[in-house]
Amino acid sequence: MDKSFSDYIVYVDESGDHGLITIDPYYPVFVLVFCIFKKDDYINTAVPLLQRFKFAHFGHDQTILHETDIRKDRGGFTFLKSQAVKTAFLDELTSIIQKTPFVLISTVIKKEPYRQRYSTPENPYHVALRYGLERIFYFLTEQQANIETTHIVVEKRGKSEDNELELEFRRVCDGFNYLQKPLTFELVFADKKSNSTGLQLADLIARPIGLHVLKPKQENRAFAIIDGKFYQNGKAIKEGYGLKCFP
Repeated sequence: MDKSFSDYIVYVDESGDHGLITIDPYYPVFVLVFCIFKKDDYINTAVPLLQRFKFAHFGHDQTILHETDIRKDRGGFTFLKSQAVKTAFLDELTSIIQKTPFVLISTVIKKEPYRQRYSTPENPYHVALRYGLERIFYFLTEQQANIETTHIVVEKRGKSEDNELELEFRRVCDGFNYLQKPLTFELVFADKKSNSTGLQLADLIARPIGLHVLKPKQENRAFAIIDGKFYQNGKAIKEGYGLKCFP
């Protein structure tokens, strides 16, 4: 192959829906999360930790960890209805996230102010994607890893939405971005049933970010665990860098 690949891979997930017609008053945000892993860390730490966790709790590794199912004790997680069992389960899962090295970039769209600002607002997913890709490129440039191809893995959502996403992704990577330069990214669609460690970790941390933005003073242990993983500028500021809220 004549294409060279970077030492990094990015997994993307979301929290909340990107619709603007009906906005959930209890969760009026759309969160897009980008987890950037060095491939060596992914292979040697992230995957083994999650595999061991699954074998310990389920006896096999085919269960897919979904934050919503875990939170609501449904599907394969009905055993979590016991508070003591759930606390131990979440403590162990939290420890895995804490031990796993990755860099976090997230865009949070505040839907009501966003809807009011524009007469014909752009799809929030597309806006969040653009902000995220720009910041991933900044990070990779700092790591001198912006020349080789970096794969961005997203979950399939439906043929129409996937086609729209791919068009927007290509538009951003072709130069429709703040830098006005091509970005060396390639999009990979994963099946919704894909048992991907990276996608599962991204899924677990998306909602805590949204809750933090909505209620920053409320105790949020899940957010506290990932707070130090956000991409930061030279002055250790994450706001506007690893955590982009708009508007």
